[in-house]
Parts: sequence; C-alpha cells; structure tokens
Amino acid sequence: MTSLESLKNLVLAPYILKATALIGVQRQVGGNQFRHCFSTLGILLDYKFFSDSVLLKAALLHDLLEDLPETQVDEIRSIDSEGHQVVALVLEVTKRKDEVKAQYLQRVLEYGSRNALLLKCADRISNLTDLHRDTQTIEHISDYLDQTEKYIIPMAKLVNPDMLIELTDMVARRRRIIKIMEGYQ
Repeated sequence: MTSLESLKNLVLAPYILKATALIGVQRQVGGNQFRHCFSTLGILLDYKFFSDSVLLKAALLHDLLEDLPETQVDEIRSIDSEGHQVVALVLEVTKRKDEVKAQYLQRVLEYGSRNALLLKCADRISNLTDLHRDTQTIEHISDYLDQTEKYIIPMAKLVNPDMLIELTDMVARRRRIIKIMEGYQ
C-alpha cells in the first residue's frame, strides 16, 4: 500500500472527537488548543507523514493530557488497535508535573523516540507560526527562540532535514523582527 493509500484509509474521527475537549482551552495568541492540534497534524501531513497513523493520531491529542489532566487515558487506549501506541507517544511529549520546561525538552531530546521528536518539531513549527509580537513580549519571544535553538533544532537535526530548514528559517525571521521591534522602543 502506498503512503497516499494509507492516508485514504486512515480513520481519525474517534481521535478528532476526543480532541474536541481542547476547544475549551484558549491560547494566549487567540484560538484554542483544538485548532493548534489540527495545525500540528497539518504540518505532519505537509511533510508527507501519510503512512504513520500513530504519529498522526497522536498529533491530534498531543496537548490533551497536559491541558486536561483529568482525561481518561484508558478511553484513548480503547479507541482502536493503535490506541496504546498513541497514548504512549502522547505521554512521551507530555510535560510532567515535576518538570520545568527545560528539563522536559531535554528529556524529549535525549530519550524521545523518532516519532516524539517529529511530533515535537511539528508542534514547535505551529507554535512559532503563532508567536506574535502583539500577544508576546520581546523578552518572551527571544526566550522562546533561544529554547528552540537549544532543544528543538537539535531534534530536527536528528529526524528531518526539511523541518530543520523550516525551524532555522523561522527563528532567523523572528530574530529580525525582534531587532526591528527593539528599534521602535
């Protein structure tokens, strides 16, 4: 079966239904986490990960356990035959309660599976796309770009050269914007 045939046969509806719980979780940049998860899925499809159904299903739920910790994990496991793998991947990219962001990203970088690294890169591409100067301070944007260079770009180097190019370009463009913004202060 070709990648496109795999995509044609992919059943996402039960995962979409589960992800609708994120509609109520607002993002600082506007919109909600449900849309962000769809954006992350779209990025993975744009990079042609058509045949990795676990990765695509996990993209829809990647923020669910962090944003709504009361989520019943067993309900996800029982969605289909891949439910256990989807939960495992979502847990891999979920920040634990005892972790600060740097520890979390370092854990994913050092111990994350290939799919965890791919998912985290797609997630960061979506987040960088939504990183707007009208909703974030220059300091926050700069810190986020530093974090991207320290943790996410090394992830991309390990798993996908095209994501590496996109992430590197996005960071460079946003750094130029910061310089322009600082000139107006």
